[in-house]
Amino acid sequence: MKLFGKLKYISNRVFLIGMCALGLLVLSGIVQILRAMQIGDAIWPGMLTVTSAAALFGAGWIWVIKPYRSYEKKVRHFLEGYIVSAADMEKTALTPSTLELIENLEKILRSPQMMELNRRQAQYLALQNQINPHFLYNTLESIRSEALLAGLDGVADMTEALAKFFRYTITKVDNLVSVEEELDNCETYFRIQKHRFGDRLQLHIEYDPEEWPDIMNCQIPKLTLQPILENSIIHGTELKIGEGNIRIRFKKTESRLLICISDDGVGMDESTLAALNEKLGKETERLMHRENEQKGGIALLNVNSRIHLIFGDEYGMHVYSVPQRGTDVEISIPITTKRSV
Repeated sequence: MKLFGKLKYISNRVFLIGMCALGLLVLSGIVQILRAMQIGDAIWPGMLTVTSAAALFGAGWIWVIKPYRSYEKKVRHFLEGYIVSAADMEKTALTPSTLELIENLEKILRSPQMMELNRRQAQYLALQNQINPHFLYNTLESIRSEALLAGLDGVADMTEALAKFFRYTITKVDNLVSVEEELDNCETYFRIQKHRFGDRLQLHIEYDPEEWPDIMNCQIPKLTLQPILENSIIHGTELKIGEGNIRIRFKKTESRLLICISDDGVGMDESTLAALNEKLGKETERLMHRENEQKGGIALLNVNSRIHLIFGDEYGMHVYSVPQRGTDVEISIPITTKRSV
């Protein structure tokens, strides 16, 4: 990090000196032109000087400044923890030695030993993070017991649902779960929301009965449906007057599982919808590297990025919406079961 800072400091000083030299060259050319105009001499030497300075500046900007800034940005991403491949650095590496360094780092980071170390560290953190949830569950169970003793059945029911929701969210460390497990978590979350909205909010699950046994066993990224369900409530039905309905529809094709989460809320305008779908359509790596991309639709972007990381960029989600009519979030993932994962 210190070496990178020193290189940046030196390069900035070199760039400043070069700009000063070009400025002096331009100033010299202008003086030549003015002097030639006063004495009635030819002005082409001064024009040649100014043109040469402009050409040097353009060449320096294209061949030196832009590649350096691109290289600096990629190095900054690498220092922040993102893996930068040698293919990405090939066009912007300042020297062949720099490219060779990136290639060697990529080999080390992608080596089986490093992968095994990361796996063991993740397992350790998962075990360590199980300590605090147990305290949370015990505390929620104590609150539920006190509520039952006091005759507060609503508080007891909500506390039980909250404990179940946290248990699913925190302790289940698998990347993929069954649709049945994910849907059960959605119903637990909706049970909590019902204490807030009452009969004003309704959840409907729609599917083909003949396909349902197969759909229930399909594997889906954990916490795919609940964040979208929450998004539909907060940004859709909560903002409308009167009763709100949310529907989760399942459809199975030969190779894909299609899920649509719909609400009859306030919807969104065309520009907001287009911007959201543009973000969802970006490749995962480009999305992570973009600055100021964390504005709006964070839950959808998170779910979509995880689908891309697990299954590939050909899968993911798309949003349809009509103002004052509602919003549909369509998810497409490959059909996989526990045996095929």
